[in-house]
Amino acid sequence: MAMAMSDSGATRLRRQLESGGFEARLYVKQLSQQSDGDRDLQEHRQRIQALAEETAQNLKRNVYQNYRQFIETAREISYLESEMYQLSHLLTEQKSSLESIPLTLLPAAAAAGAAAASGGEEGGGGAGGRDHLRGQTGFFPTPGGASRDSSGQGEEGKQRTLTTLLEKVEGCRHLLETPGQYLVYNGDLVEYEADHMAQLQRVHGFLMNDCLLVATWLPQRRGMYRYNALYPLDGLAVVNVKDNPPMKDMFKLLMFPESRIFQAENAKIKREWLEVLEETKRALSEKRRREQEEAAAPRGPPQVTSKASNPFEDDDDDEPDIPEVEEEKVDLSMEWIQELPEDLDVCIAQRDFEGAVDLLDKLNHYLEDKPSPPPVKELRAKVDERVRQLTEVLMFELSPDRSLRGGPKATRRAVSQLIRLGQCTKACELFLRNRAAAVHTAIRQLRIEGATLLYIHKLCHVFFTSLLETAREFETDFAGTDSGCYSAFVVWARSAMGMFVDAFSKQVFDSKESLSTAAECVKVAKEHCQQLGDIGLDLTFIIHALLVKDIQGALHSYKEIIIEATKHRNSEEMWRRMNLMTPEALGKLKEEMKTCGVRNFEQYTGDDCWVNLSYTVVAFTKQTMGFLEEALKLYFPELHMVLLESLVEIILVAVQHVDYSLRCEQDPEKKAFIRQNASFLYETVLPVVEKRFEEGVGKPAKQLQDLRNASRLIRVNPESTTSVV
Repeated sequence: MAMAMSDSGATRLRRQLESGGFEARLYVKQLSQQSDGDRDLQEHRQRIQALAEETAQNLKRNVYQNYRQFIETAREISYLESEMYQLSHLLTEQKSSLESIPLTLLPAAAAAGAAAASGGEEGGGGAGGRDHLRGQTGFFPTPGGASRDSSGQGEEGKQRTLTTLLEKVEGCRHLLETPGQYLVYNGDLVEYEADHMAQLQRVHGFLMNDCLLVATWLPQRRGMYRYNALYPLDGLAVVNVKDNPPMKDMFKLLMFPESRIFQAENAKIKREWLEVLEETKRALSEKRRREQEEAAAPRGPPQVTSKASNPFEDDDDDEPDIPEVEEEKVDLSMEWIQELPEDLDVCIAQRDFEGAVDLLDKLNHYLEDKPSPPPVKELRAKVDERVRQLTEVLMFELSPDRSLRGGPKATRRAVSQLIRLGQCTKACELFLRNRAAAVHTAIRQLRIEGATLLYIHKLCHVFFTSLLETAREFETDFAGTDSGCYSAFVVWARSAMGMFVDAFSKQVFDSKESLSTAAECVKVAKEHCQQLGDIGLDLTFIIHALLVKDIQGALHSYKEIIIEATKHRNSEEMWRRMNLMTPEALGKLKEEMKTCGVRNFEQYTGDDCWVNLSYTVVAFTKQTMGFLEEALKLYFPELHMVLLESLVEIILVAVQHVDYSLRCEQDPEKKAFIRQNASFLYETVLPVVEKRFEEGVGKPAKQLQDLRNASRLIRVNPESTTSVV
């Protein structure tokens, strides 16, 4: 009862939606007023959704059922059109023949016949009459450079004619090796562009009994052609193009997925092309149908002649009889095999790639252990052409010209079918090329924010997320395939990392950011790169190799800045104690020195807010330790010597200045103060630098140890009054 009510409700709903005066806005308004609440609206929405899905399924089913009928109808229309052209051609010839015979010719012919019957001496005149009539009813030469092979020629004559003509065509020697092939028709044509109907080139068509050869003219060599294309007749459709002056006498050749338009010299030659193409296609189809029937027909066992029944057999011949081995036949009469090429065309047109590959697998499984007689070879030739078309469509699906939305999973369908078709290497290449284009597009679409670190966070998230998704999808799609694909992925990952580093360096290093900002950006990139280790992909060494030059340049630039600032402070040095004026400023300085690693800074502070150190030495200490901390964030083994040499150069500027001042100063109080600053540098700052470097790098630096242990680093002329830095 409930089912009946539900069906009746669905029927009423369908009729209401299909009515001519249906208005969606008014319908929704009435429905909202009549419903009791949200539940009624949800149920009504579900009914409409179910009705929409049912309608879509019915529409799809009807389209699929009528598709084959549409193909057959189009084929019958083509046959009917060809027959109408033949009928029109015959009527035109009959009319012209009747109009060419004058009425006065009939009495003259009768008188000539009577004279020939009454006297034998006038036999010569009768012969002349027969010659005249034979001249009226014989075959006329075909105008416009088109000729048709005489049906009276034997097989050798047809083959000889084909060989003679094709010797004038460059690049088609392989056509001469096909047995049983002969020339049916040939002639000059003009090819036009399908979209704008612009003339393209002059061609010459050679119609064989199983294919159509198109050759282009060679202007420099008269009477010679160059091979252009070869189309099997079973995959060729001929369509008449209606005359639309000045475009007339044209016909179209359809070869999935392309088409070409040709123009004949006149209407008569066009009709001959249309007729002979249809006749040759029909004859080829009939021939292959007979071959398949003969191949499928069972044969009786071979008859073996008894040796005793042959009176002429040599009794002394002791050689055993060798039975003749009959070639095994393959049954190709099954309906699904007969319709396989057309079914493949339908699947390709409907983008049912899985269905097409399933049909191919079914055929390959059926023919796996069977021989390959000519019918099987012909079937495989047809199927191979469809496989080529299917492969081209799948390759286009993976091309970067297609939409890159949907992520790596959007390519899984085309990749899996290419792998099933045995195109694993091509699938890998196209998949990686597609993902490279997607990554490049994603990086280009990033907005360059004002804050460099914010942009680097976004850049790393977009790039490394795409790389991680691509790696997981690659592992899913190519699991169990050739290991060479994984090598290709590693090469691709390195190339993609180069693309990332280009964008990274352009924003971080080319814009002359501070060393602290560059260190934070590199740290973020390293952290994201280490996430790839979850899937067994370590690209840290690649990002190090790609960034090493930029980091070296940044360290060198910042080192020069510190050296210049230290020299400037040294030139203004008065060797006075620092007065920070307030306890807050003194406390802040103590925290800063503690952060730098100087734990015993309390012993250098005096009463109130005084510090028993020079401002130059304190500033040098903070700047040097800051440089070391930021450089250690950028550190990796390739930068060891660069960082160590930069530190030595910076420290040398300070110790040289202190050494020179100590030897040149004459005031005892200032000399004692300089000696206290030198002690701070040698006994406090340099050990802290050495210890922090060893902690960050993992091994001690001999250059820093030698620098600390030296009491006098550089000997300067005592009489000199200028600082050597």
